[in-house]
Amino acid sequence: SDWSSESWSDYGSRDKPGTTLGRTVPDGNVLFPDIFHTDHLLFYERFRAYQDYILADCKASEVKQFIAEYLEKVLEPSGWQAIWRTDVFEVLVGVVGVDCSALKAVVQLSEPFLCESQDSSFTLECMQELLELKEHQILLQELWVVYDESGEFDQTALAIEHVRFFYRCIWRTWDEEEEDDFDYFVRCVEPRLRLHYDVLEHRVPSGLVADYHNLLSQCEELYEKFLNVRNSISSNDSDSEVENVSMVEGLKLYEKVEHLKQKLKLIENPLLRYVFGYQKYGSLQAKGLRPTGARVTHIVPSTITASLLQLLIRDKLCPESREGLEVQFHKDPLTAVNACYEGDTVIICPGHYVVDGVFCIADSVELEGYGLPDDIVIEKQGKGDNFFDCTGDNIKISSLKLVQHDAVEGILNVHHGKTTLENCVLQCETTGITVRTSAELLMKNSDLYGAKGAGVEIYPGSACTLLHNGIHHCKEGILVKNFLDEDYDAPKITMVNNMIHNNEGYGVVLVRPAMPSEGKDASAQRTKGIFLFLEETPKTSKSRIPRVLDCIIHNLWLSRRNTQAPQAGDETACAEGITQEQPGCVTDELELYERAEPSGQTESNYEIANELGAASAKKRQIHRKRLSELGITEADDNLMSQEMFVSVEGNQFKWNGKGSFGTFLF
Repeated sequence: SDWSSESWSDYGSRDKPGTTLGRTVPDGNVLFPDIFHTDHLLFYERFRAYQDYILADCKASEVKQFIAEYLEKVLEPSGWQAIWRTDVFEVLVGVVGVDCSALKAVVQLSEPFLCESQDSSFTLECMQELLELKEHQILLQELWVVYDESGEFDQTALAIEHVRFFYRCIWRTWDEEEEDDFDYFVRCVEPRLRLHYDVLEHRVPSGLVADYHNLLSQCEELYEKFLNVRNSISSNDSDSEVENVSMVEGLKLYEKVEHLKQKLKLIENPLLRYVFGYQKYGSLQAKGLRPTGARVTHIVPSTITASLLQLLIRDKLCPESREGLEVQFHKDPLTAVNACYEGDTVIICPGHYVVDGVFCIADSVELEGYGLPDDIVIEKQGKGDNFFDCTGDNIKISSLKLVQHDAVEGILNVHHGKTTLENCVLQCETTGITVRTSAELLMKNSDLYGAKGAGVEIYPGSACTLLHNGIHHCKEGILVKNFLDEDYDAPKITMVNNMIHNNEGYGVVLVRPAMPSEGKDASAQRTKGIFLFLEETPKTSKSRIPRVLDCIIHNLWLSRRNTQAPQAGDETACAEGITQEQPGCVTDELELYERAEPSGQTESNYEIANELGAASAKKRQIHRKRLSELGITEADDNLMSQEMFVSVEGNQFKWNGKGSFGTFLF
């Protein structure tokens, strides 16, 4: 019963009984009796209860009925005590009856009267009056069953805990209006339950958790407004302007609610929750130059010797261009980075450095290892979201080995600006390197391995150049996220002479939404949902629907027309135009590389370049059609900048579990 925080979830299949419950002492100054300890149930215990005993294969509209039937089978009808808890008071009550269909218990105050509140106003007389107003009926979710050693009330305590958890963490107010053509447990309960325990086990980044709760609050608020508008539509046959405005407002709110619900479902899905990034470090401000204008070199020695100091002076501290250079010494790399201003340099001497914290680099600084990467190790200690977060305009990291443990996010996140990673070794834990929207990464002569996700994640609107790297023993090698949404530019990708091998999945994976031809069902579902809203309005108000929907149907037609897939010939032409780049588009450094490669590897490089280019071409054609609908027929000079710049050559793909390249649709 005294579960540790490390065992709150269990994805295993072992059969562990949950009927023998522990006891816990309630907090507070009042000597309440002990209660059953049920709020730390394991994942599989809740999963099995909801799947096998409570909800089974019920539909969304049948949830309350199934819960009531379950409670009728397991709840003791009377003869047990509980603590009635609210936000302002706690009081001991005795249960004399149960109304399972209403999820309520009939209670009376226990003797002696035990009550604890935030003030002294809740006297015996006050509580009796409150119960009379409620007709002595209390929601089961507000009751915590008093502990009993006999075990007679174990199932009662468990059943109430399952109901309380369901309505607190699983149920959404809009679930009841969901379509009944799917299994509610599979569609809603299981993903939300897994997300809850993933959060408890720190498997989800704190920023993503905050985003989820914010989206949930927004959706609940908008859904409440939507219900108010829908209910406010009068049942008379008046054709007033106010009524028409209310109907249009309701449709707009419905669309907003559906949009937020889709975002929530993405986060609830463990495969898709990282598809859309969240802006977590937008408010991180750079320090800029020092007030004196000086630039400092920070030295981090594990141990300092005379010979090492002489070498540092010879190689790093006394070049002709560094006369009058200010030098500072630090005991660890994190302290040195935190002391940096714009233009500073951190030189890390050989040693094994264990740090407990996050490297947040917001200025243009350089971190340089003095020696070979395997001799200069920075190891992350303790659990945390991040290891390195880069937002500076021009950050350089070289000759270091980064080791990550117990992480939630990747080993290095480039949120803004440009980060150059050269001659480094990265031993990852979750995702490897993440290149966010509007950020740029140049990674060369480095080795990355061990990521349980992708070795490198490339977001839309970013630029990523990978030269002469090894990416291996990860879940996926490189994950490219290209969204067709007009708010995102396609990423610009250069991959030359990389060795991508021994990854569990594909060497390179493209994540993209299903094309319009693949998403017709979704469009039909959205239209069906709008008419579901209209179906809920009073019948006599529907005489105005044709007039109100004229512009809405027109907009739906435009949206469907705008998202039609381009012709196959056009797509092929666009893909070829992107993949066959002119030499001037490639940097001088890339022009020096030889293009000779084995025929098998050449085919893989061409396949990746063509697939990435075709996805970018699809986005460009959709954009052009949208401009055409707006009456803009002239060529858009910025349109070419939205194409995915693809230069893929000289890469070797070996022993990847699923092959060189794959596409994941969502």
